[in-house]
Amino acid sequence: MPLQYKKNPVDFIFSATTAAASFSVIIFIIGILYVLVTESSLAIEKFGIVKFLTSTDWDPVKESFGALTNIYGTVITTFLSLLIAIPVALGIAIFVTEIAPNFLKGPIGAAIELLAAIPSIIYGMWGLFTLSPIMSKYVEPFLKEITAGVPFVNVLFQGTPMGIDILTASVILSIMIVPFTASISRDSFNLTPAIVKESAYAIGATKWEVIKNVVIPYSKLGVFGGIVLSLGRAIGETMAVAFVLGNNHRIATSLLDAAATITVTLANEFAEADKDIYLSSLFYLALALFVMSFITLAIAKFFLIKAERKYSR
Repeated sequence: MPLQYKKNPVDFIFSATTAAASFSVIIFIIGILYVLVTESSLAIEKFGIVKFLTSTDWDPVKESFGALTNIYGTVITTFLSLLIAIPVALGIAIFVTEIAPNFLKGPIGAAIELLAAIPSIIYGMWGLFTLSPIMSKYVEPFLKEITAGVPFVNVLFQGTPMGIDILTASVILSIMIVPFTASISRDSFNLTPAIVKESAYAIGATKWEVIKNVVIPYSKLGVFGGIVLSLGRAIGETMAVAFVLGNNHRIATSLLDAAATITVTLANEFAEADKDIYLSSLFYLALALFVMSFITLAIAKFFLIKAERKYSR
């Protein structure tokens, strides 16, 4: 018969406390979801799901609300920020793990962590007073000039460069998510067995070939998980984007146009919601953002678990 151990009261209290802390996370999530659904019920009844998600109307005077322009702005700025951030982050991770001398790895790693710790409000202020003038005076006119004769591409840079637009907001977001992708990619690259890399070098592979054919394929699931986590971070960002995006509720065809995201709309208009349907529509937007973020992080968790199982074999 197995030995029976009498539980110590201290152990019981410790187990109960940790269990309560764990289940509190689930309770918080359910509580937030309940509040969002309850508060947005008026808008759900009036607009439904399909109409709200596909309508471009956002007119508080006429009490007509739709989420498409906000979802469009969120998706566009997030996609562009990832497009800018991923190559930079992967370059940082590769340099730190495979190329940099030991005396540089520590300072660069600390700089990455420091960049991740900077509050978003500081990014927004820096973007408004420093990056925005640079974008409007130099970067955006240059991009508009070099794409003037390129069909289809020139459409993306029509309009007057103002520095308060989709492009500037995407650049700010990319700077904010670089450290997240870089850190997770660096950790994934470090999990590549040294013997595998040494074997590749032994048969005459160059450093580029080892990185391209050994390190990146072995770490690709972890890297992808980091990218999706950064995607979730970019989707939910508010203050930095609010400073440099504007609040224009329409489908922008140019990267030099102001736009609106879900988070920016919530931040700018929540205090102005003087009607029940207006406030309910804002909660409906928040519910849509909650679902988008949940799906994104669930996908990231799936790939991270899959990568962890692969590395533990």
